[in-house]
Amino acid sequence: MAVANKLDGPRATPASGGAAEYLIVMLHGLGADGNDLFGLAPMLTQAFPNVAVVAPNAPDPCDMAPMGHQWFSLKDRDPEKILAGVRGAEPVLNEFLDAELKSHGLTDDKLILLGFSQGTMMALHVATRRPNSCAAVIGYSGALIAPGYLEGELKSKPRVLLVHGEDDDVVPPQALAAAETALLAHDLTVYSQMIPGLGHGIDENGLRMGIGFLMETFALAGSEGES
Repeated sequence: MAVANKLDGPRATPASGGAAEYLIVMLHGLGADGNDLFGLAPMLTQAFPNVAVVAPNAPDPCDMAPMGHQWFSLKDRDPEKILAGVRGAEPVLNEFLDAELKSHGLTDDKLILLGFSQGTMMALHVATRRPNSCAAVIGYSGALIAPGYLEGELKSKPRVLLVHGEDDDVVPPQALAAAETALLAHDLTVYSQMIPGLGHGIDENGLRMGIGFLMETFALAGSEGES
C-alpha cells in the first residue's frame, strides 16, 4: 500500500501465517532507505511470530548524497530549520501509519516505532504527538528535536527505549541523556542504554535490548487486557 508521497517500503507478514497482532514500523536514517533497517525484520518476526513489519522509504530524496532518502534536510543545522523539517514530514508519516494500521485492523496501542538516527528523531516527535498513544518507541542513535515544545504539544506517552553508542561521531552521545531527561519530565516511561565502543550504528547488544524491551511491552499489554 502506498500513501502520501508514495511512502512505502519493504514489509514482512507475520511468521505465524495469521493476522498481525502488532505492527512494527522501522524509520531509517539520513541517506538510507527502508532496506537499511529491514534486515532486522527476520530477527523480529522470529522472536514475535504474530508481528508484521514495514520499513518505508522517507518521502524525499537525500539532498546531501547521490542516492537514498531523507525525512528532512540537514543541510542547514539551525534548530528551527530542523524543527520545520520534522513538522513537514510529520503529516506524511502519520498518514502512512494510519493507513498501515487500518490495513491490518489494528489500533495505535498495537503500533511500535523503531527508528535509527534521523528515523529516531521522527519516531520520538510523532509518537508523542499522535492523538492515541502507540505501544512503544525504540530509538537507536537519535535525538529528541526541540524538547521545549513538548510542554504544549504532548498528547501521548508511549514506552520508550533509547540506545546510543558512546563513540557516536554523527549524533552526539549526549543526545541520549537530553532526550531521556525531557521525556521523564513529562512522565513517560523511558529506558536508556549507552553502549561503550559503539559508533553511529546498531550492534547485537542493542538488538537484544530492543527485543527484551518488546517482550516486556507485549507482556504488560497482555496483563492489562486480562485485568
